[in-house]
Amino acid sequence: MKIAVSACLLGHNCKYNGGNNRSQKVLRFVEGHEVIPVCPEVTGGLPTPRIPVELRNGRAINANGEDVTDFFQAGTEKTMTRLAEEHIDLAVLQPRSPSCGCKQIYDGTFTKTLIDGKGMFAQALSEAHIPMMDETDIPE
Repeated sequence: MKIAVSACLLGHNCKYNGGNNRSQKVLRFVEGHEVIPVCPEVTGGLPTPRIPVELRNGRAINANGEDVTDFFQAGTEKTMTRLAEEHIDLAVLQPRSPSCGCKQIYDGTFTKTLIDGKGMFAQALSEAHIPMMDETDIPE
């Protein structure tokens, strides 16, 4: 099986704060499968580290109030093009991310308030009918 995985979950230092979300649970889950690391935010041209971003009214707004939607859209498009060529079977994504959140995302107020919804990349995967899950869906 070919699985696209949020690169931060694999230990890549691509998170907004320069770190990662390395997950042994995810690493065990994808063991023996072909893994394609993805980080649409970095692919779209955002630096690491970067100012935190949340989605507000369909736009990607950073904590300084700057609209970085173009970077998110570019990264989503480039990543989706790459994955179409790879013919992936599944995506395992970072929860709550403005790109990769597939069940919940932060509400855009930077108060750590979660709402039901998808990040921009997760929404594109959904529209392409690519199955996805986040790290919390993987059993211990």
